[in-house]
Amino acid sequence: MTITKGSGNEKHELRGMLEPGRLYVVDRGYAEYRLFQEIRDRGSSFIGRIRNNALWTVVEERPVSTKATAAGVRRDLVVRLGSNQSGAVLKQPLRVVEVETGKTDSQGKPEIFLLATDRMDLDAELVALGYRFRWSVELFFRWLKCILGCRHLLSHSQNGVTIHVYLAIIASLLISLWTGRKPTKRTFEMLCFFFSGMASEQELLAHIAKLKLRDA
Repeated sequence: MTITKGSGNEKHELRGMLEPGRLYVVDRGYAEYRLFQEIRDRGSSFIGRIRNNALWTVVEERPVSTKATAAGVRRDLVVRLGSNQSGAVLKQPLRVVEVETGKTDSQGKPEIFLLATDRMDLDAELVALGYRFRWSVELFFRWLKCILGCRHLLSHSQNGVTIHVYLAIIASLLISLWTGRKPTKRTFEMLCFFFSGMASEQELLAHIAKLKLRDA
């Protein structure tokens, strides 16, 4: 995790954190062919959602297994990704796996994700599963961003906000493991009150106990 001023470029941040031997699973906002190649050049691999209007030239169409079909996979292609200009930075063919999400788009049609990857060895259903895991992380951080929009930060300095965010993440994950559910905005406020001395440990534990009772 890196702390920025909020106006930085996320692709730039990722470039500065690339390491060998990793599998980076990235959302559509990171769909930059040069970044894909940089990940490859660092000795790592990627699964990345690309835009629905992406261009490619099919090299091979792979058969889709029954298991992959059950996971929502519609097509599994080996392609030359991009046009002559945009795809020039890519040194090797890639795979594009078309996956149905089980939802419909604004026009009532099945929603399709296009997932690009350099991993030719992975079964298509594992490519889809990797991206689904990525979304579970995305949902947590979407919640965290929404919660941090409240006006209960204990500090407005960079160091203070950094500590506050780390405490919130650690505490939220512990509560999720303990209660089996995502903490609410009220939970975050209670943690703020507890860390600032405005709420006792008994009051915090009583709130967490209520979270458990809601699922009982």
